[in-house]
Amino acid sequence: MYPQLSMEGTTMLESTQNTLVGHITEVSGGRMIATLLTEAEGFQPVVQLGTEKVSVGQIGTQLLVRHRALEILCQVIRMWEEPAEGHAGAPARRDALTATAPRPNRRRRLVLLPLGQLNEDGQFERGVKAFPVTGAEVHLVTSRQLETIFDRFRSQDLALGRLSSRPDIEVFLDPNPLFTRHLAILGQSGAGKSWTVTSLLQRAVRTMPRAHVVMLDLHGEYGWRDEHGRWRSAFPERVVRHLDARELEIPYWLLTYAELVDFLIDKSDPTATLQIAYLRDVLYALRKKANAHLELSQLSVDSPVYFSIKELYLHFKQANEQQLDFGKTKGALYGAFDNFLVRFQSMYNDTRYDFLLRPKKRTSSESLESLLRDFIGLGEPKRQITVIDLSPIPSDVRPMVSSQIARLAYEFNYWNPRRREFPILLVCEEAHQYLPREGSPELQATRRAMERIAKEGRKYGVSLCVVSQRPTELSETVLAQCSNYLCLRISNPDDQAYVRGLMPEGEADMAEILASLARGEVLAVGDATPLPTRFQVYPPDPPPQSADVPLAESWRHGPEDLDVGEIVRHWWQQKR
Repeated sequence: MYPQLSMEGTTMLESTQNTLVGHITEVSGGRMIATLLTEAEGFQPVVQLGTEKVSVGQIGTQLLVRHRALEILCQVIRMWEEPAEGHAGAPARRDALTATAPRPNRRRRLVLLPLGQLNEDGQFERGVKAFPVTGAEVHLVTSRQLETIFDRFRSQDLALGRLSSRPDIEVFLDPNPLFTRHLAILGQSGAGKSWTVTSLLQRAVRTMPRAHVVMLDLHGEYGWRDEHGRWRSAFPERVVRHLDARELEIPYWLLTYAELVDFLIDKSDPTATLQIAYLRDVLYALRKKANAHLELSQLSVDSPVYFSIKELYLHFKQANEQQLDFGKTKGALYGAFDNFLVRFQSMYNDTRYDFLLRPKKRTSSESLESLLRDFIGLGEPKRQITVIDLSPIPSDVRPMVSSQIARLAYEFNYWNPRRREFPILLVCEEAHQYLPREGSPELQATRRAMERIAKEGRKYGVSLCVVSQRPTELSETVLAQCSNYLCLRISNPDDQAYVRGLMPEGEADMAEILASLARGEVLAVGDATPLPTRFQVYPPDPPPQSADVPLAESWRHGPEDLDVGEIVRHWWQQKR
């Protein structure tokens, strides 16, 4: 049920100002057509309401439709003009205010999207239970009346920006549905996604000091070293802990059986079926052997307990080389694992995989507790936001690490008896890279882990915030489970059409404005806002490292030479 928002004391009917601008001429289930007053009837493109000037018919602004006791708040989504009879082609002087030829009888039409109505108690409710008849009056809405709509969320103190059409009005969001029912932040490159994420989280942790946020940072935008080697962060030091994914050490033994299959076995190999079956038997035996001292009554092939990866390799090697009768008879699996052993050795000897295959800290099942503490922000020092930097690790391993982080977040609260007091938000930057709509088999584990949170996480206090510039490439399941969307500028027609399909049916027409949004301007749709809202996001302080390269300045005054040797050393060591 949508919250009821009190407008008591500022009911539209009590206004003594002249706010009438037109009448309803057509009504359907999802929209209404209004005809504005003609110039002969006193139409003005800008109306003075007290101390404020209000433009009439601007796209995205709100109007009020009145019919007796019925009051419906609507949003303008289209405006056009029909030429008046007797004025077609007639030359005339141009009006100084509108810069158009004055035609006293011309008709301006508006398409209005009904957002909600005022009930008998003067409270705003989303949805329309009764529609007006033709001839109903259309009135302007004052800033004070709009402010009243957001007053219900003012107590939560999560103000993210100001209305684009009325910059004096702050936009407050309700953090409960915003974060618990999953959030998608969508927009093309350069539209301001990183700014929006940073501003949102900065304000969230400021108003909710016991927040628990885990962020996947693919490009090192939220923590970096400047040109002088000084550490910079998009969040105050007192609220954030930055972790290099390699130092966090998410070890191989945390991988499930299915994830180990994806990682170690080439499914196109003719003997892949044998490898998969043998891996299951060996994996279970090794997990059970290495953790006998824990006296676990139930242990499965997927249990997150330690086993020796060297022993796993030796089991495959021995089976692959087994011969009987003094070498006269080859074993049943002789030569079946040649490709597996070559693939394994290649990855094991690649230093880029050391954080996964050669852990230094996570070498026992007991070390899982410290890993979870570091991951969730309960380590030393305790922090509200944990930023996990994935930029230093190989791109082909990022999906696997992302799936482990998602699984850790889910499992942590699944087994947490105080999960309702400890909700977790997982922020997935550039989600389309590891959470695709369709993709290669190695991305299936990540998709499964994220989709599990999307479908079941709300019950256990685990929610997603997915950030992407290509919504058409994102998992349909994840986006379909999001109840809130912060949409920035999107110019691609396919992406626009896809976003339109994600929005609630009555609000889909709002997607038409996505291409016209300014940088850092957002269209908010969903349960966290009382009505579809177009607003300018507050700039984050400090901002992330996501600004455009100052090309013109650099090409005018940039360095004449570079230390290419240093660049090569970074490349060699895979260190930025």
